[in-house]
Amino acid sequence: MPYDRAQPSSVNKFQNSHAKLLLDSHRSLLKRDLLDPSTAEIGRALYEAPMVVLAHDTAADPVFFYGNLAAQQLFEMGWEELVQLPSRFSAEQVAREERQRLLDLVTRQGYIDNYAGVRIAKSGKRFLIEQATVWNLLGPEGQVVGQAAAFDHWVPIV
Repeated sequence: MPYDRAQPSSVNKFQNSHAKLLLDSHRSLLKRDLLDPSTAEIGRALYEAPMVVLAHDTAADPVFFYGNLAAQQLFEMGWEELVQLPSRFSAEQVAREERQRLLDLVTRQGYIDNYAGVRIAKSGKRFLIEQATVWNLLGPEGQVVGQAAAFDHWVPIV
């Protein structure tokens, strides 16, 4: 599935279609809402949310197509750089096998809750993410069209 990788703005309603995909898939699989369902501008609300939210496509080497402001700050990348990054580079080389096992499990189960793992920012700063939820993104026919993650707990590793 091709994704619009234009930076969220008022022109594209802060990538409202991406937000809808992430939120609807989350609700369908986890039976709970990621954001307050009465939120009027879901695109803007997700983009400006204090939790980190990321999503990647289903390419052989998945590439991020979404990362909200909190994700951009944590990973120390602007939108343009983040949405060109193969998602495997969000983990250190030594953690990539563990990360791949996680993604394979999500593919089979639909989601996992309470995930923890080490990730790395552009500068090389390492941090432990905790209590993360990772879920499949479901297309109109229920097919997997990507995966997303959300978390609001992380600890710097010094």
